[in-house]
Amino acid sequence: MKKTQFFIITIVIMLSLIASAGCVGSTDTTPATIQTMPDVSINSTPVQYMDVNGVRLAYREFGSGEPLLMVIGFGGTMDGWNETFISILASKYHVYTYDHRGMGYSSDNNATPSISRYAQDAALLIPALGYDSMHIYGVSMGSSISQQLVIDNPKRVQKLILSSNSYSIRLNETETLLNLVESSAVDPTVTEGIRREAQADLAWNGSYDGLGGIQKDVMLIGGTDDALTPDSISVRMAGQIDGSWLVRFKGIPHAGSAYAPVEYGESVLNFLGMDESPA
Repeated sequence: MKKTQFFIITIVIMLSLIASAGCVGSTDTTPATIQTMPDVSINSTPVQYMDVNGVRLAYREFGSGEPLLMVIGFGGTMDGWNETFISILASKYHVYTYDHRGMGYSSDNNATPSISRYAQDAALLIPALGYDSMHIYGVSMGSSISQQLVIDNPKRVQKLILSSNSYSIRLNETETLLNLVESSAVDPTVTEGIRREAQADLAWNGSYDGLGGIQKDVMLIGGTDDALTPDSISVRMAGQIDGSWLVRFKGIPHAGSAYAPVEYGESVLNFLGMDESPA
């Protein structure tokens, strides 16, 4: 049996406001990255389009530097990213957000929805934007898509960050998520794009058998209060990916970059900024 090695970091986040009265002086302890991060307004940033894989994908771009592709989760669009989180990433990297086919500003076609197809969209979007490969950040279903992307098209991936993770929707720990997705697949009140994403998620065979073959620098991020994709799944996944990092945020729920954007952003920058593999 292959012996794997991974690093675990647990970070305690204080989600409270600490007020101080009567101070005669103060010291600015804000990290330099935060002080210099660019102003990001998602809604005022132009939407651009690229024809990829039979559909027109909408995207936005922020910052400059090495490219970083953000892969959104189930039911989400690029309008929903946390602006502070994106600002921090854009302080060091050229950040691209995009809408999956059939979601937000992107078009769709009659192709059968699948996680592999969403991953192929991302794989083809990267060269269409002028790059051989990009760093990848995937959250929730975006993590599943990113896992499939690196398994199917490893040459398109530099470093990989997986957030709020699962390698299958049909695990004991993901029963709540499965119920949500199953109901969305037949819910006439949600958009066709969401129903098609749900169908793709339900049809996915999972990635567990392919995790051991990933030869990239990988960081997995999870919150200890994640009820949809509990962090125990990320622990299991990290054990399969040799040399990976596992960062666990205490008290943070699903899709934690919306709850602790500074801590998530700084963790991503630290990981991407390393010149060597964590191993």
